[in-house]
Amino acid sequence: MALRNLLPVLCLLTASAVQAQQTITLPVNIAAAYTKQTRSANGDPGKNYWQNYADYGIKINFDPITRLLQGEETIDYTNNSPDSLKQIVFKLYPNLYKKGNIRLMPINEADVTEGVSIDSLQMNGASLTGRQRRVNGTNMNINLPKALIPGQHVTFYIQWHYTLNKKSHIRTGEIDPGADFVAYFFPRIAVYDDIDGWNTYPYTGNLEFYNDFCHFKAAITVPNDQMVWATGNLLNGSAVMADKNYQRMIDAAKNDAVVYVIDSTDLANNNYTNHTDSTNTWVYEADGVTDFVFACSNHYLWHSTSLIVDPSTGRRTRVDAAYNPKHKDYYTVINDARKTVEAMSYQFPAWPYPYPHETVFDGLDQMEYPMMVNDNPVTDHEESVELTDHEIFHTMFPFYMGTNETKYAWMDEGWATIGEWVISPMIDSTIVDLYGVVPVEQSAGKETDLPIITLSTETNRSYFTNSYPKPAMGYLFVKDMLGDDLFNKGLHYYIQQWHGKHPIPYDFFNCMNTGSGKNLNWFWKKWFMDNGVPDLAITKVTVTGKPSAVITSVGSKPVPVDLVVTFADSTTQTIHRSIAVWEKGDTTVTIPLPTGKKIVKLTLGSVHVPDSNKKDNIWELK
Repeated sequence: MALRNLLPVLCLLTASAVQAQQTITLPVNIAAAYTKQTRSANGDPGKNYWQNYADYGIKINFDPITRLLQGEETIDYTNNSPDSLKQIVFKLYPNLYKKGNIRLMPINEADVTEGVSIDSLQMNGASLTGRQRRVNGTNMNINLPKALIPGQHVTFYIQWHYTLNKKSHIRTGEIDPGADFVAYFFPRIAVYDDIDGWNTYPYTGNLEFYNDFCHFKAAITVPNDQMVWATGNLLNGSAVMADKNYQRMIDAAKNDAVVYVIDSTDLANNNYTNHTDSTNTWVYEADGVTDFVFACSNHYLWHSTSLIVDPSTGRRTRVDAAYNPKHKDYYTVINDARKTVEAMSYQFPAWPYPYPHETVFDGLDQMEYPMMVNDNPVTDHEESVELTDHEIFHTMFPFYMGTNETKYAWMDEGWATIGEWVISPMIDSTIVDLYGVVPVEQSAGKETDLPIITLSTETNRSYFTNSYPKPAMGYLFVKDMLGDDLFNKGLHYYIQQWHGKHPIPYDFFNCMNTGSGKNLNWFWKKWFMDNGVPDLAITKVTVTGKPSAVITSVGSKPVPVDLVVTFADSTTQTIHRSIAVWEKGDTTVTIPLPTGKKIVKLTLGSVHVPDSNKKDNIWELK
């Protein structure tokens, strides 16, 4: 199908939808996906959609004192694509710290290493020579002696080691002596998808990740005073934990009450794990997740509780907070985390929390992982709430939905930001979250102000605004226009179609159109794809007869109208119009004003509505 004929299929099949969508330019690699029918017009995965799969069996020895991590793994990889693969691309994320590699985030010189040392690499039992593999930054390319044809699988066996970073905590590393958060630690096969083929973007520290949904079973050996938390279910808790602490964990998973799995007495007596041997091996298993991480400590308290997240089945999710007792803000994190999981399950996005547990770990970063959160301590309660719910909200995006964070950071960070805006006031009604609005206003219209749809790999200085507040505002404005019920229909349709898969932006746009039954292409184009600025102005006011105000959209970005009317007696009334007033392309809207009291002032604007020029946002009676 020619590109000019392909464009209309990306929308609902109505005349108005086709007319709206024809103005959207489609990259040729994405157009090809519709030709091959791996993606479809209504946003669903196409009849030929596929994704590859791997089963990881991992064994780890980790020494928190030397930070040496030694591992071996078996990977059974299946090629579900229609292509014959002549090479396999691996990700070696710890090579971020390798001497000479490109980094876009600074690190301490003490953390520069030789990177990941591959001690043994075999494919189907045969050793691969140096000439068959090439390491370039954080990528390792394996040239196959024989192409892996569609439907075939291959088994890799790898032994490796590296030293965990200590002073440069970019999402992983030592937190303090005796506590570590260990992520991106194992060689893993990169995503091969229907859009780009192999994901060969290097990891340079700033951008995030894109991984396939896989099965993981990991055995983690650490000194016997170390407690281990990880992605997945702990399979041998009774063998590695002290009986009393194991029973507390089991009880917490069945009850609503918050309990200490490890309390201060346990820490003082050092009797919360099994001390029969000098080391313990903790076995965790997770299926259908995009990554596996673990954390360990010999001096952390552990709060735990659980709640029913799916009333139809009675399924519960356990919520944990593991933290240094010196960090007093963490004593309330368990309650905030529980409320976040509850709000996500029942209010926004109103989807049963998909995983068996969520652990908030006291670390040195602000980062999400499947079933785990690595959050630094903060002194301000409001900031603690916002940080906790933001990172936990990532459970849905990118982990349940499998988006490509490397290319489309806004498909997960934007959702975590609106999740933060919506849920924080549910936890604490005094919170007014202003996160990101000012930077959007300050950058509007400048050279660095690129369209949200711009790949995150290319945005540079616009990365923050394009990834966090701007897309969150777009989601919020659509939610406001559609109302919660219709918005959730669109969002739930998207989740139903794409959880466990790899959606791209057009899949999201089309699913929202299909699920809500509304053609929103006019907004997707203006807010996510076009240049322009958000700028409203009060251009005419009439206070006699039938009072009214004319609001002009000076900029081309559609935003809601929030008009605060101040009366002579100092009382106020707020008038709200959603972005629907701009749907037909109008640049002005006339707002009827209240009668009965003298109007002395009008003010445009609200918390999450940016305006690049606020000088014309106030009218006062002369």
